[in-house]
Amino acid sequence: MTSDTPAVPDDASVAAALLAGLEEFELEDEDRDLISGADAASDDDDLMQDRPVVAIIGRPNVGKSTLVNRIIGRREAVVEDVPGVTRDRVAYDAEWTGRRFTLVDTGGWEVDASGIHLRVAEQAEIAVELADAVIFVVDATVGATDTDEAVVRLLRRAGKPVVLVANKVDDQRGEADAAMLWSLGLGEPFPVSALHGRGTGDALDAVLAVLPERSAISGLYQRGGPRRVALVGRPNVGKSSLLNKLAGSERVVVDDLAGTTRDPVDEDVEIGGKTWRLVDTAGIRRRVHQTRGADFYASLRTQAALEKAEVAVVLIDAGLPIAEQDVRVVQQVIDAGRALVIGYNKWDTLDEERRYYLEREIEREFIQVPWAPRVNISARTGRHTDKLVPALETALESWDTRIPTGRLNAFLGEVVAAHPHPVRGGKQPRILFATQASTRPPRFVIFASGFVEAGYRRFLERRLREEFSFEGSPIEISVRVREKRRRR
Repeated sequence: MTSDTPAVPDDASVAAALLAGLEEFELEDEDRDLISGADAASDDDDLMQDRPVVAIIGRPNVGKSTLVNRIIGRREAVVEDVPGVTRDRVAYDAEWTGRRFTLVDTGGWEVDASGIHLRVAEQAEIAVELADAVIFVVDATVGATDTDEAVVRLLRRAGKPVVLVANKVDDQRGEADAAMLWSLGLGEPFPVSALHGRGTGDALDAVLAVLPERSAISGLYQRGGPRRVALVGRPNVGKSSLLNKLAGSERVVVDDLAGTTRDPVDEDVEIGGKTWRLVDTAGIRRRVHQTRGADFYASLRTQAALEKAEVAVVLIDAGLPIAEQDVRVVQQVIDAGRALVIGYNKWDTLDEERRYYLEREIEREFIQVPWAPRVNISARTGRHTDKLVPALETALESWDTRIPTGRLNAFLGEVVAAHPHPVRGGKQPRILFATQASTRPPRFVIFASGFVEAGYRRFLERRLREEFSFEGSPIEISVRVREKRRRR
């Protein structure tokens, strides 16, 4: 090598150069916090797990999302003057008087709901189950309704601390309306105007007074303890049989009748010389709005168990054609951000013809998850159940992976140089800088000079997987479009 040979820049130099170029663009304070804290965030993931969780619930159009925006200090939750805009649970980082917590916004809770409205109610019930405390919002101008009374019964069953907020009290005249809500039996109603901020401080002081220092929910799966594994799948695929086989005894009722299991059953079992905490769950039904009574609440607890887990084993009955329900369960695991292993049960019953057709079905139905480890097992005989452990360990390792910012940007720089974003409308967005915002699952934020198409995002995800593996873990990529600073 001669002295004229140019030096190859290292990863840190590449990242520093990209970061310097990024300064030419309009950045928000949140962007700067994300960039500056990227590599220091590996320990912060655990700290976030410890933050207590506060769920906001109430019937539709009582102002829950407005209150969320007031508490987090920015307009992020969608607010419209129509009921039911918020449908799913959405979590936000919040802070009050120096204490940090996670705030969960939910859709409106309706009694006797059906269809999408039942799905909303289901999400709200899960939010309560997975919270350390609850803010129950009631419209003081309307007063307590039958639905509010039903929510009170739900809250009593849950046994979580509750702070009652009487919203839409814009002035002193409305405080008499708020006082009427003592009748709900939840203690003092705090008169609040989420729109104007009136009284929100007093309500938040009351919330902090009942919040634990560390979340009792996240404590279920802190690092260092047994890793939590949810066994999920549609009814009668052998979840209980697998748990019994792994545990070495009849811990759960097994019956050919679908839906025998109602409650998730937590079991610490030793597999491959390592202790795991397995959660056997009730089967996930095809249409939630068709389930009632025990089956409906079993479905709720299934999703709750999934969210408390770190990795899910989705069991598929290999002897039957892969159904839409199977695909939906896999998607549910991905949506929950959990590591994923797919187990094809009853493998010992397959003949050569069925195996051939099963491979074709897997290629067709699970084309979006080629990254999920696959294990062919028999829960009845225990065949190949020992292969679950390496699959679980691989998935969890990917789920926990953090890519240093320098390495990430050096890699993306090479990828984008070789395969730039297509030109659309005479414009070609540039990838400016990237950072990993968090793990469990890995979440990446890419700063770009223009809109990045979904197809190109999928291309970047595929290349990230090829380079860094991420076998068994979903990864999330979000793009922040930033414009160049205007020269003054």
